[in-house]
Amino acid sequence: MTEPRVLRALCPGSFDPVTNGHLDVFSRAAKQFDEVTVAVFVNTSKSSMFSVDERMELLREATADIPNLKVDSFHGLVVDFCKEHDLHVIVKGLRAVSDFDYEFQMAQANYGLAEVETMFISTNPAFGYLSSSLVKEIARHGGDISGWVPPVVQSAIRARVAEGQYL
Repeated sequence: MTEPRVLRALCPGSFDPVTNGHLDVFSRAAKQFDEVTVAVFVNTSKSSMFSVDERMELLREATADIPNLKVDSFHGLVVDFCKEHDLHVIVKGLRAVSDFDYEFQMAQANYGLAEVETMFISTNPAFGYLSSSLVKEIARHGGDISGWVPPVVQSAIRARVAEGQYL
């Protein structure tokens, strides 16, 4: 008799920084899969507010209440990471039709490359407008981001802006 298959999913992204919208997608994915990996994409050519290690630590703290979720990082093709870690599905949150156009192309490419499926989760309407870029821009100008990011992330952003390292 064969053992039941453990369904594993991947939520990839830059998460610079992780927002409440991301957390909503992670928690909803965690209800659908046995294991969820949130992986920070390493892109050395892009300027970021937080290093990969800092983003991973913020993700770990922000998702500590989701027992079947782990945090990792990767570079290269997402399907290679999926194959390497026995991940069966990529989970992506969609905020708007404009997200769908890009994500649909990526889903087709990922399936074509490695037969990795993609599952789309429509964003909670409360977070439909929310993006990491918007959070950083508002924070940079001293705006209130408390409803948009977890407290640990808000503190880290405030500290980074106060240090003058992200202006």
